[in-house]
Order: sequence, then C-alpha cells, then structure tokens
Amino acid sequence: MAKRIAFGPFLLDTSRGTLVRDGAPLPIGRRAMLVLRALLESPGEVVSKDALIDFAWPGLVVEDSNLSVQIAALRRLLGEDPGGGTWIVTVPRAGYRIAADVAADEISLDPAAAVPAADGDRRASIAVLPLVNLGEDASQEWFVDGVTEDVISALARFRWFTVASRNSSFAYKARSIAARAAANELAVRYLLEGSVRRSGETALVSVQLVDASAGSCLWAERYDFDVGDALAVQERIAQQVAGSIEPELLKREGDRAVTRHLPGAATVRDLVAQGSWHFHHVTQPAHLRARELFRQACRLDPESSEAKLWLGRVSAGLVAYGWSERSDCDLREGLESALQAVQLDERNPYAHYALAITSAYSDSFELAIPAAAKAVELSPGFALGHLVLGLARLFAGDPESAARSLERGLQLNRYDPQNFIWYQALALGFLFGGRPHEALQRVSASLQIRPAWRSSLRTALACCRVLQRDDDARRMIEQMRGLPDVAGDAMQPLWRRNPQWAEAIRQWARSEFG
Repeated sequence: MAKRIAFGPFLLDTSRGTLVRDGAPLPIGRRAMLVLRALLESPGEVVSKDALIDFAWPGLVVEDSNLSVQIAALRRLLGEDPGGGTWIVTVPRAGYRIAADVAADEISLDPAAAVPAADGDRRASIAVLPLVNLGEDASQEWFVDGVTEDVISALARFRWFTVASRNSSFAYKARSIAARAAANELAVRYLLEGSVRRSGETALVSVQLVDASAGSCLWAERYDFDVGDALAVQERIAQQVAGSIEPELLKREGDRAVTRHLPGAATVRDLVAQGSWHFHHVTQPAHLRARELFRQACRLDPESSEAKLWLGRVSAGLVAYGWSERSDCDLREGLESALQAVQLDERNPYAHYALAITSAYSDSFELAIPAAAKAVELSPGFALGHLVLGLARLFAGDPESAARSLERGLQLNRYDPQNFIWYQALALGFLFGGRPHEALQRVSASLQIRPAWRSSLRTALACCRVLQRDDDARRMIEQMRGLPDVAGDAMQPLWRRNPQWAEAIRQWARSEFG
C-alpha cells in the first residue's frame, strides 16, 4: 500500500516518489528516495547497511561507498534538524537511523483522495484515461480495457516520466469530466485519451495527447489492426503508442524548461531538460550549448544518471555530424559518461542507448550491439533502442538485420527531428542488402526532413544510378552543387569498417553526365 510519511517539515509520498518541505518539492534521486523510505519505515530503529543496500539496489552487488554517497546527498538535501543536528544518524558498525518522530498513513490510489501536487511535480507526469468503446458490441469492453491497461504498462517502462496507476485512471471510466479537472485530480500535466472501435476481426484505435494545463492537443494518431490474437494486438498498440508519445513528451518538457528557467536557480533537472531542448535542434551551436548544460548538470550532481547519459548522447552527436574539433576526446568523454550512467541506473534504457551510440561511433561494435539489445530488452517499445541496434548492426556489416531494427524503430518514432539520419541508415541497409527501390524510398524520407544533407543526397544519387534513373540522378547532382562539404556524414564508422561499400558508393555517385 502506498504511504505518505511525515517527519519534521517534510512529507514523502511513496506513490509518487516525491519529497516536499513545507509544501515545496525537493529534487531527490531515485536511490536516495529509496534509502530515505527504508529509514522512515523503521522509525527509531537502526537499519543496517546491508538492509539499505538490498532495498535501494535490489538484486545488485554494490559497494558500501554507493550507500555513503546517497546518505551524504540526503543530508545535504534535508539540512539540519531544529536542534542543529542531522536528520540521519550514523550508528557506528551498525548502520543508520532516522532522528525524528515519524508519522505515516496509508493512502488510497483513488484520485478523489489525491493531494494536488505542486506544478513542479507534474512536469513529466501522464495519465492514460480509459479508452472509449465505440464498437456496437458492448461485450468487447474487455478488449478496450485491455488496450488501456497495456498502454499504461508500456508507458511505465519509460523511466524519465511518471505514469498514473491503473486504479487511478480507471476511476474515470464511468465519469464525464473535463481534461483540466481530471489532470488536477490525478496531479498530472498530460493526459492520453481516445477510443477503440472493433468490428469483427479489425480494430481502429484513435488516441491524442493533451496538455491539460494549456488545454491543447499536442499529438494525435490512428491505428488500424487485424485483431487475430487479441493479446498480441494490445501489446503492439501499446508499444506504438508509447514509442510515439515519448519523443513528443520529451520535446514538450524541454520547451517548458527553457521558458521557466530563472538565472541562478537552475537545478540538475532543469539543466538536463534545457540541454535536451537544444540537443533536438540538431545544429552545431545547439549541440555545443547542450553539451555545456549537461556538463554543468554533471558537476552539480555527479550521481545523476540522466545528466551522464545525455552527455554521452551529445558527445556522440557532435562526432557523428562532423561538429567535433577533437573527436577522440569527445568520444572518450561520451563513452565514460555513458558507462557511468549505466552503473548509476542499470534499469534505464536511455543509459544503455547512450552507451550503444557512443560505442558505435568509437567503432566498438562488440559493445554497441549488446548495449542496444539491452535497451530493447528493458523497454520493447523504446524506439531509440531499436534504431541504435540497427545502426550498430549496419556499421558492423549486417545490412539485413540492421534494416529490420531500423524499420521497427522508425515505426515507433516517426516524429523525431533526427530521423533524417535513421532514414539514411535504413536506406543504406536496403541498398547494400540488394533492395534499391526500398532504399530510394527511405532516403527520400530523409531528404524531406533535411533536404540539404549532402550524405543523404549522395545515397539518393547512388540509388538512382543503381536503378538507372538517370534524370533523377542528374537532379541529385544539381542539388549537391554548391552545398558545403562537411567533416562527417554520420556514417563514418560504416565506411571505415566496410571499405568495399564506401568504394561502391563512390562508383555509383560518380557523375558521368558531363
């Protein structure tokens, strides 16, 4: 049962994983929150180091120093107690105990009992309202509810935002309520709502993502499926919805971080969110600014897995796009940061993604492929995990399996501003796998996103030459004339590892039209 635990001026809400002081939210990490919860649930008692480690790092073997770091972070966060002492007392050779009177009460997950959260607590929180059954057969309600539950479960696998529980969401199944009111009761910022219409062996699912505080629809999509195996369909819908919704939420959170930032009041979370906002603009100045913000976040909190993984991602991006002045140094910094992110939060698929992408651009495919596979294992609907797995397989010289992974990732992640790279990689997978027609389709999608990306134009030119589409090839050559050369084309590991393909591209792209 979830609890609210009060001690001194603090309140820990275990259902939300939040800590507030006099009503104001405090930035507490997941491990620190678990350590604090273990101490508060044994008020006045000494809790051994082993017990705290087992609670905060279940099933893992970690050193005592990890616990010491979290205890020190908690003491800094909590400050001094009213008597000038510490809230957490060290008991030599025994463990730790909480030095406060503790009051705990079990709480219901019913939204009517929820305490409205401060706006900061809602920044990355979402509730999935029960999907509405629009079919004529009322007996299919189980199918519709199953879709809703699977979407909740799929979204819950993404670690950087919180998802309201199934019990909380289903309290609205028979209620008609405005989005803003529902969000206030559930203490979330975003709502996913929609409908399911099943007719015979087909189903149509319509969903939309709503920013309840602004009253605006951010994203909407429709999915058509043959029912077949109902459970498999529900999981597929859930993964597609989760994979599509996550990039939009990430973008919106980055936008909010920029608008709410006040000089001198930056927190690690704000720095990371601002950095991600710049990162997704995909320009050299934006990437450099993002890197500095992620570095600041790492300095403020060396235990922040989020800051570390983003530093890994941006380091790989600078090298991939040819924007790095010292690619060896940047890759070393990125790889070290990504490894630390995995060590700090081994269940975070983004951390494994960061390790995979930095390893791929370091030509360490034996590390990149398992890291990407782990990201997908942790979160089957994680689009970037499938994409980086495909990229690493392509670089390693396996175009067929690369294309399968890249296609899956792009199905889940159709709106990412960096998809021009993923589409180009997929095009190359098809081209070197003997499927030039599909290759030309995918590289055309890349050029729709970034028409002047020289690397994609070269790939398109090669496809046209293979297909003997000379007029289109001439048009590609004209488009490339006058474009500046770039230091990197995001495919350098592919050419280094597979020189025969690099030579083939040069031969196909060579102009013979005078």
